[in-house]
Amino acid sequence: MNSVISAGLGPATLKDDQAPFGFAIAYIGIGANLGDARANVLDALARLQRQPGCTLMASSSLYRTAPIDSSGDDYINAVARIATTLDAEALLQALQGIEQAHGRERPYRNAPRTLDLDVLLYGDAVINSATLTVPHPRMTERAFVLVPLLELAPAIHIPGKGAAAQYAAGVADQGIEPLV
Repeated sequence: MNSVISAGLGPATLKDDQAPFGFAIAYIGIGANLGDARANVLDALARLQRQPGCTLMASSSLYRTAPIDSSGDDYINAVARIATTLDAEALLQALQGIEQAHGRERPYRNAPRTLDLDVLLYGDAVINSATLTVPHPRMTERAFVLVPLLELAPAIHIPGKGAAAQYAAGVADQGIEPLV
């Protein structure tokens, strides 16, 4: 697991129970396959750390994956664990702002992208609004989500679905390669 830089004081990796009081723990899926995808993912992590109302607690390793239900170059993916005072909808808006800073366009479903940020989990919440579904509806079907998520939180449970680890075998045939 990658450590995070906390307020410029050096490396720190915080556990969920070390989140500041009044914060929700959220897991964010990060992916990119246009432009300098690796740099875009790393910049997204840096922007999450600077986002008002968010504290980047930890990030997974970076992974390379082939596109699923899409075309284009391979993706660079990661998952971040954050503590946030933002409600889920405000967090989604903040993530979309980071995407827009990277020139994200949405010409069609699953189009290649400069940056994609998804709210995977928001505490134990189950959300089904017009703009947000949490847990992310396809997270148990995607190695590029499950592998980095399980790296950060091996015993994590997905609300309404159970242990995330039980879904790992179902995505084992999807190619995923850690970057060094």
